[in-house]
Amino acid sequence: MPFDLESLSEATSGTIGALVSTTALYPLDTCKTKYQAEVRAHHHQKYRNISDVLWEAISTHKVLSLYQGLGTKNVQSFVSQFIYFYGYSFFKRLYLERTGNKNIGTKANLVVAAAAGACTVIVTQPLDTASSRMQTSEFGKSKGLLKTLSEGTWREAFDGLGVSLLLTSNPSIQYTVFDQLKQRLIRRQLSKKAADSSTEALSAFSAFVLGAVSKCIATFVTYPVIRCKVMIQAAETDEDGVEEGHPKPQKTVSGAFCAIWKREGALGFFKGLQVQILKTVLSSALHLMIKEKISKTTWVLILALQRYLFLTSPRLKSA
Repeated sequence: MPFDLESLSEATSGTIGALVSTTALYPLDTCKTKYQAEVRAHHHQKYRNISDVLWEAISTHKVLSLYQGLGTKNVQSFVSQFIYFYGYSFFKRLYLERTGNKNIGTKANLVVAAAAGACTVIVTQPLDTASSRMQTSEFGKSKGLLKTLSEGTWREAFDGLGVSLLLTSNPSIQYTVFDQLKQRLIRRQLSKKAADSSTEALSAFSAFVLGAVSKCIATFVTYPVIRCKVMIQAAETDEDGVEEGHPKPQKTVSGAFCAIWKREGALGFFKGLQVQILKTVLSSALHLMIKEKISKTTWVLILALQRYLFLTSPRLKSA
C-alpha cells in the first residue's frame, strides 16, 4: 500500500498545532492537574481553588515549576497527535475506498475517530502517566521522564489505561451533540427562510459556538472519569500513607471514586470542572486554528520534499 501523503500532511499540521497549544497553556494545565489530584476533606484542603496553586508557585519562588514535565507533555502531544491524525485520516480514506462512498456519515465518522483514539491511547499511555506524575509532584521536586518511569513497573506505567480508553468516547459525545444542535439550528433557519438552500451551511461563528457548547457538554458528562484518571496517575505524596518496606496500594477507578465520595461528597466529582472546560475550549480552539493555518503549507512542503527525493534518487529516476 503506497504511503499516504495526505494522511501525513494532516498528521504533521495537527502535531504542530498540538505542540503550540500545549506549550502556551501548560501553566494553566499544571495548576488544573494539581488541583484535580488533591483529595481531602473540605476543612483540610490545601488548595481551595486553582489560584491557590498559582500562588504557591509564586510565593515559593518556583514559578518555573509550573512548566515541570513540559518536555514529556510535548513528546506525548507530538506522538499522540501524529498517531491520531494519521490514523483518523488513514481509517477514513480506507473506509471510503472500501465502501465506494464519497462522504463519510456521522456514525461511521464516530467509529473511525474512536478507532484512531484507541490506537493513540494504547501507544502513548506511559507518557501520559509520566507527565501527570511530573505535574502533580511538589514544585521543584519533579523527576525526569526516564527516572519517573523506571521507579515503577510497566503495569504502573499503564495506570489509567482503561479510563483513558473510556474517555475516547468524549469526541463521540461531542460530535453527536454538535450534529443534533446543528440540525435544530438548520431547521429553524429553513422555517424562517422558506427552505432557502443557502442556509444549509453553518456560518463560521455558528460552527464555533456550537463546537464550544458541544465540547462543554461532552466534558461535563465525562468529567468524573477525567478526575479519577488524574487521581490514579498522580504522583505519590507523604500523605498517601505508603510505609517504607510495604508495597504501594494499587490505584483503581473504584478506589478513586470511593475516596472522592467519602472525603468530598457528590460535588467532589466535579471539582475543577470550570478550569477543565476553560482549558479544553482554549486548547481546542488554538490547536485547530493553527492546524488550519498551516495545513496547506505543510501539504506543499511534503509534495516538494517528495519531488526532491524523487529527483535525487538514482534508483527512482531509473525506474
